[in-house]
Amino acid sequence: MLHCRGTQMRLAIYTAIILAGGYAGLTPALAADPTGDWRVADGVANIRVAQCNGSIWGAVSWEKQPGGRDENNPDVSKKNRPTLGMATLINMKKTPGAEQWEGQVYNAKDGQMYSATITPVGTDQLEIKGCVLGFLCGGETWTRVGPPIPASTANAMAKGGPKTTGAAPKASPAPGAAAAAPKSAAAAKPGQKGVPDPVGDICLLPEIAGFAH
Repeated sequence: MLHCRGTQMRLAIYTAIILAGGYAGLTPALAADPTGDWRVADGVANIRVAQCNGSIWGAVSWEKQPGGRDENNPDVSKKNRPTLGMATLINMKKTPGAEQWEGQVYNAKDGQMYSATITPVGTDQLEIKGCVLGFLCGGETWTRVGPPIPASTANAMAKGGPKTTGAAPKASPAPGAAAAAPKSAAAAKPGQKGVPDPVGDICLLPEIAGFAH
């Protein structure tokens, strides 16, 4: 009887160790990661989210209707700038103790900047919430269309980082990057083979690089 009880106890301990090891092995794969390409709620654009010099930034990487302009921007000098490649998530910082990032979001629909948070929900959704002056809050959920993006090599050029010489590295398409819409009226689907990616590493976009560096 004692022998049987001892055997049962050992089996229980071994089982607990195996289960604990299994869950530990799964944890990294399930960790929240806000980077990658995300389709906005109404489907009109994809936002590429990446880590640039320790902050999270987002920029328009694909448009359903090509040739968009930032016509609602209150700054007259920016009304004619292309929305493709435009920064939308601005300098977002990790919230201590939470899988959430805080910063600002630019909404091209009304030309306004909002205080905002982004929160990954599982691996395939990203919740974004924004408020103006602490009220008039709203939010939506974005859907993942591209895998997480490794930290940009452009971070090496950031202020305080290792010094580099020569020209800045050329932008290269991020893994799983959304494809650009073609010049024809019918927009290609993001990721369609053979369609070039005009955005690449968003950390190298002038608007983001100038701020992050």
